[in-house]
Amino acid sequence: MNQAKNYLGPFITMVFLFFIVGFLTVVFQQFQKPLETAFLGNVENIKNTLSILVTFTWFLAYPVLGGTGSKWVNHHGYKKTLIRALAVMIAGLLISAGSAWIGSMQNQINIAGIPLGFYIFLLGSFVVGGAATIMQVVINPYLTACDVKGTSSIQRITIGGSSNSIGTTLAPYFVAGIVFGGLSISDINIKQVILPFILLAVTIFIVILVVSRLSLPHIEGTTQSKGEVLEKSVWSFSHLTLGVVGIFFYVGVEVAIGANLNMYANWLGESYAAKASLMTMLYWGGMLVGRLVGSTLSKVSAKTQLSFTSVVATILVVISIKFQNPWFLVGIGLLHSIMWGGIFDLAIKDLGKYTSKGSGALMIGVIGGAILPLLQGVLADAMNGNWALTWFIVILGELYILYYALSGSKVKQKGNL
Repeated sequence: MNQAKNYLGPFITMVFLFFIVGFLTVVFQQFQKPLETAFLGNVENIKNTLSILVTFTWFLAYPVLGGTGSKWVNHHGYKKTLIRALAVMIAGLLISAGSAWIGSMQNQINIAGIPLGFYIFLLGSFVVGGAATIMQVVINPYLTACDVKGTSSIQRITIGGSSNSIGTTLAPYFVAGIVFGGLSISDINIKQVILPFILLAVTIFIVILVVSRLSLPHIEGTTQSKGEVLEKSVWSFSHLTLGVVGIFFYVGVEVAIGANLNMYANWLGESYAAKASLMTMLYWGGMLVGRLVGSTLSKVSAKTQLSFTSVVATILVVISIKFQNPWFLVGIGLLHSIMWGGIFDLAIKDLGKYTSKGSGALMIGVIGGAILPLLQGVLADAMNGNWALTWFIVILGELYILYYALSGSKVKQKGNL
């Protein structure tokens, strides 16, 4: 029985690992504009689209490797899967450092007019994103299923999300203030990236040493037994399938604002551009505050929380479009804060031994973080750099989340067979 085991230590471990995932996710997003300056100076017409490929390749890893994470959990258990994922993360960080080293060369190879270093950075982004994918296949169901006295499942995910938000809030400052030393975009040197990425890789190696010595007990009933053939497809659970779409839209709109807010601010002019990093930091900071508050809302159902936040977020996007003011988008961070936990909690409800596969399936939805921001960039390029109307994509996402909260999340069958 889960109650016979002490999950407090493992719970704290998962919360910390969630910090790493959030921190690195936004670190890579914040390189969009610097990489555009460093590598894409001679590119015209599709510069916005190419720069957003950094975020696209990161989130592309989720549908590609989400199933791998589920297989690793079933075959190797939670602990060994985490260690493997962290090792992959180190490889990705070193690839990214290598891209900056190659990018600093005077006579580097160009492919289709784009320096080789840019392509290598995209590969590094994909590899680190893949590691984050596999880590979340472990983290999210573990937070949901492990029994920590005095907490509910959505509280535990929200607490983990709070740690994730601390990482996302610190990341813009790390890139702008530490990696690039507060320099303006035009003064950035890509060589400044090398040492920070190497230091991050060393830090992750230390994390591996710590995790390898921790006890992470297996949670019964969340994975299939060795050699067991599941009676039905995980996609037969409609609340899970619609939840994957919900994750697609949620991560898509969350990342669209977090990654493209600075692009929008730069398009609006110098008065907003000068405060772009602050806006991004406050957006992710709002998610942190919201998750800290949300962790206390054990008596408010996930459906109610999702319904309220999606409606208010839609209103704020409409106002931002009408007045062309990015500050209204900043406030949506507070509302997005509980959406991941709410959708995840509803989507894996009553899955039983299908929980691990369901968690992996939900990772497929994270591809929204690649597609929606990229679609924004494509639309902006198609409209001669006009970012204002691209935010209708976010409105569409918020409305789907409202639908899922009200109807799509209803459980029609249970997985405890």
